[in-house]
Amino acid sequence: MTTYNQLAGYRVNYLGSDPTLNTGNEGQVWYNSTSGTLKSLVQIKAWSAGSNMTTARSLIAGCGTQTAGLGFGGFTTVNTNATEEYSGYTWSNGGNLTTARRKIAGCGTQTAGLGFGGSSNPAPGTATVAATEEYNGSTWGPGGNLGTARYASGGAGTQTAGLAFGGYTTTNVANTEEYDGSAWTAGGNLATARYGVAGAGTQTAGLGFGGDSPPAGIINATEEYDGSAWTAGGSLNTARSYLAGAGTQTAGLAFGGITTANTATTEQYDGTSWNTVPSMATARRALGGAGTAPAALAFGGFTTTVVANTEEFNSTIFSPATGAWASGGNMGTARRNLSGAGTQTAGLAFGGFTTAGVNNTEEYNGTSWGPGGNMTTARYALAGAGTQTAGLGFGGYTTVNVNNTEEYDGSTWSPGGNLGTARNALGGCGIQTAGLGFGGIVPGPARTAATEEYDGSAWTAGGNLGTARAGIEGAGTQTAALGFGGSIPPITGVTEEYDGSTWTAGGSLNTARNSLAGSGTQTAALAFGGGPPATSATEQYDGTSWISAPPMGTARYQLAGCGTQTSALGFGGYTTVNVANTEEWSGPQTTATASTLTTS
Repeated sequence: MTTYNQLAGYRVNYLGSDPTLNTGNEGQVWYNSTSGTLKSLVQIKAWSAGSNMTTARSLIAGCGTQTAGLGFGGFTTVNTNATEEYSGYTWSNGGNLTTARRKIAGCGTQTAGLGFGGSSNPAPGTATVAATEEYNGSTWGPGGNLGTARYASGGAGTQTAGLAFGGYTTTNVANTEEYDGSAWTAGGNLATARYGVAGAGTQTAGLGFGGDSPPAGIINATEEYDGSAWTAGGSLNTARSYLAGAGTQTAGLAFGGITTANTATTEQYDGTSWNTVPSMATARRALGGAGTAPAALAFGGFTTTVVANTEEFNSTIFSPATGAWASGGNMGTARRNLSGAGTQTAGLAFGGFTTAGVNNTEEYNGTSWGPGGNMTTARYALAGAGTQTAGLGFGGYTTVNVNNTEEYDGSTWSPGGNLGTARNALGGCGIQTAGLGFGGIVPGPARTAATEEYDGSAWTAGGNLGTARAGIEGAGTQTAALGFGGSIPPITGVTEEYDGSTWTAGGSLNTARNSLAGSGTQTAALAFGGGPPATSATEQYDGTSWISAPPMGTARYQLAGCGTQTSALGFGGYTTVNVANTEEWSGPQTTATASTLTTS
């Protein structure tokens, strides 16, 4: 039999504990003799589809991050001044540039962006622009003009410490200029004059790569800037121009562009050399880019026409999560579409559907379920929050959507303040005196993005979800919540994080699913079950991304859950029939040791 040593050229290390994990451990396999587990550290790199821009265009500039991106200027069939802001889910219109232009360069953030240079001809031509504009998150205002008017230059840095290099005047140029927030001054010239060049990094640690350098043509040369001079870096594997870039001087990303044809090729830079990684789905040139090497954003560009496509690149290094589900005591009443609250040793199950909506309550002591006080209103597809002795149940369905809220004191349910919006299949989290309800189905049946906050007596409106959906699950608190999964339709893995007023994008579930269960907090959550069809998939969230964990013993959806990421409870649900099964999860919390690293 072929051994791992023969296949990989390495022996499997036999260790008493896991090594300190970082990118240097990528690809390692080891046996942890203490836990008796075989472990590895692998890297997942992939592009995935994001929402389309409102305005399809090419020759666009970009800046910001993957969850707070900015795209501005460009060319449709004419030059445009349109600005769009990306939330991690969707693009929305921002304030227009003062000067419509294409082949513009940019840097900075979504709320402090910088746009400079470009071409303002009403049709393709060679007119150059020196104008600089500064964005404050809503409007563009004038900045100091470039010393050399140009288009198709590279950009890097921030609004108050920007870098412009290369480009085209009446010929390709090597000029570099540095911006201090009001004026541009000359910096050191590139070694190779070029246009259609991409940039990344900062004013004192910049990166320029690719481009067109007549008469040599399209090149693969990379140069690194130290704040005064450019020096040669490792060459791109694929020479190209009108590509996009993201990241830093020591962790850069190059994607798209044109060779003799449009390309989707993506490469990562480690400060010395470029390595080819998975390509974009859409080959294109003259696109915009933003973000970091492990979390980049590509948008717009040209294929055979201008496009609005957005793609998100994610690179995550992790070792598989460990842990296990074990059987607990069965519920007294098999049911689906129920809700839950509490902990693994003090759980609460209430409501649900047998052959009709029920009001049964059951309490779990870590071993078995016993009866609790019945709810006032029998219902299913409701949400829950709180603990076994201070529970909260709200919304749901009888023969119509309801807005009833009930509070549990450990023996009896009593009425609380009604939801503003009657709905079912909503998500919930928090505690009895600070609850959160979001999403769900309203009459139609339509999905809603509405969020409401409970203060122990009344519900008030909160910020809407980015994605309206039903069958969504929640975890965390009223001011640090997590909403994940559900059906838009279609069924989705989208995750959102709530800060007490606004939802923002989080990392998507690996398995998209509806009517799942969850537990934990915003930065340490567990997602399990869901469907249809019924799944046993379990995933752990570290505040950035989900990683797969050992599955449940029984695949099911429309189940309920409670507890923490390391000590959870899953109960009830539907396979092809209602079930009473209870499972207890025990597993280590994922611990982030770097922004792109989670360990088990």
